[in-house]
Amino acid sequence: MQHLLTAIILVPVIGGLATVGYSLLPGRRESNYKWIALAFSVADFMLSLLLIKGSGAGMREFRLVDDVMWIGSIGARYHVGVDGISLWLVLLTTLLMPIAILSSWTAIQKRQLSYYLFLQLLAGAMVGVFVSLDLLLFYLFFEASLVPMFFLIGIWGGERRIYAAIKFFIYTSVGSLLMLVGIIALFYIYGTFDYVAILTAMRDSTTALAPRAEFWLFLAFAFAFCIKVPLFPLHTWLPDAHTEAPTAGSVILAGVLLKMGTYGLLRFNLGLFPDMSRKFAPVMITLAIIGIIYGALVAMVQPDVKRLVAYSSVSHMGFVVLGLFSFTELGMQGALYQMLNHGVSTGALFLFVGFIYERRHTRQISDFGGLATPMPWFATLFVIASLSSIGLPFLNGFVGEFLILIGSWTAVAIQHAWIATMLAGTGVIWAAVYMLWMLQRVVFGPVTNAENSALKDLNARELGLLLPLLVLMLFMGVYPRVFLDRSQASVDQVRTRVAAPPTGGSFASVKPVEGRDRLAHIRSTGSSFEVRTRAKEAQGREGWLAPAAMNANQTKRGQATLPNPEIFFLEPLLLGSQPGIPYQP
Repeated sequence: MQHLLTAIILVPVIGGLATVGYSLLPGRRESNYKWIALAFSVADFMLSLLLIKGSGAGMREFRLVDDVMWIGSIGARYHVGVDGISLWLVLLTTLLMPIAILSSWTAIQKRQLSYYLFLQLLAGAMVGVFVSLDLLLFYLFFEASLVPMFFLIGIWGGERRIYAAIKFFIYTSVGSLLMLVGIIALFYIYGTFDYVAILTAMRDSTTALAPRAEFWLFLAFAFAFCIKVPLFPLHTWLPDAHTEAPTAGSVILAGVLLKMGTYGLLRFNLGLFPDMSRKFAPVMITLAIIGIIYGALVAMVQPDVKRLVAYSSVSHMGFVVLGLFSFTELGMQGALYQMLNHGVSTGALFLFVGFIYERRHTRQISDFGGLATPMPWFATLFVIASLSSIGLPFLNGFVGEFLILIGSWTAVAIQHAWIATMLAGTGVIWAAVYMLWMLQRVVFGPVTNAENSALKDLNARELGLLLPLLVLMLFMGVYPRVFLDRSQASVDQVRTRVAAPPTGGSFASVKPVEGRDRLAHIRSTGSSFEVRTRAKEAQGREGWLAPAAMNANQTKRGQATLPNPEIFFLEPLLLGSQPGIPYQP
């Protein structure tokens, strides 16, 4: 499976080029463009399924790595790889793309060549974002994803499409430029754009960031990613973009593009800037909770069903940010899981909105009512997707939100975490209010408009593209272990770095004391630090004892005074500059 990730990136790009090549043939038919796009998108999804092979529990390191020199003069590399964090996001991207193309089958009638070309270029760029391990390469893929979406909204969108497209582009591109400044600063400090090399240098304390530099770098990256999430109060571009975008654009925007923001926070902000992540955690959690409640309350009063779903995204993505900055295993695992849940559930909701818009050419809730009578299949499946978005047990939304709330309850990143958790928990209640009230007015009751009585139910194509999403809603709600096991090690690697800061300086040297088998001699550059010892359990497995925060005049046994800053431990040691990252002499 050599170069598998590169192939997954290039297949949709080749599909786009094939579409253009077909358009040059004399006997071309415009209706065939969608078939070419569908064929390449399905092939890309089938290819991406190979990523699951060999991705069992405990996958900590990047797999399927391609690492070659790209721009030698500045040391930029084509470096891609996948771990437990990016694995499912790549699969979500490749799954949603053929669904988005099928949703456009009859809805898009003008400029089909450009439309399907932009969709396929967008697919390649989005996969590139999730697998890039070179910061410059990541930035280029991040920016490349903006351009196709800008045209998808601006050309095939609704009445206010130009306004929505420009607003979307300005917001996201300004944030991206700030991130570019941060990337250049990291290159100036470390001499490389390589994410793994920079992370290794930080872990080894060979080149530590000054607190002031880390402060500004955290803000540069966080601002770009918070716009993309979007986190309150940087969310105002999203409702307009969702409302005016074509159905496929809304599905991809909600399902994948928003995840670039939370993925960036997890991969780069928490991974590269752990100290500032801890300091900004109360701010991020506060903004996340405001977004959860604000998004839900605004969604409740929306007269447009598509705009209602758009504001629900603001609320749901607030849960993801809350979980990430809880710095707990459950919270961060739940946040990653909720990214997948939101892509599946909200993507399905936008499909349903697109189906009724094709039939009635309106999205106003007041224009509907009683759709269960003429469209029973639509009503049944729409209710299931809505309950998934609410977080009904046995559906996917429940697992993610439950893990996030449990994780945030035990978080130490913010004082009185139980209050923050209770406030965030009200978002689940508000979600039930606005979704069930919308269902009552759209689906149930008598047919209130004569035009609705003759509406046709879902056809085979529409049922077929909804089926994989509905199956995933149930499967992810009943058996989440398949997903959580494969992401646990990678998430825990980030969590360990950001959640367990050293309580003192770094270790300058570790060496055994001559003539003493069970003694270790530690010299620290600080006055205190934190260590973990390794012990043999009764079953013979190796396990961690609780960390011991010790001053420089203490030993593990009692208060025997030793010359500062030398410490003696009467146990074999496994030490690191922070707990969980071993240093073996």
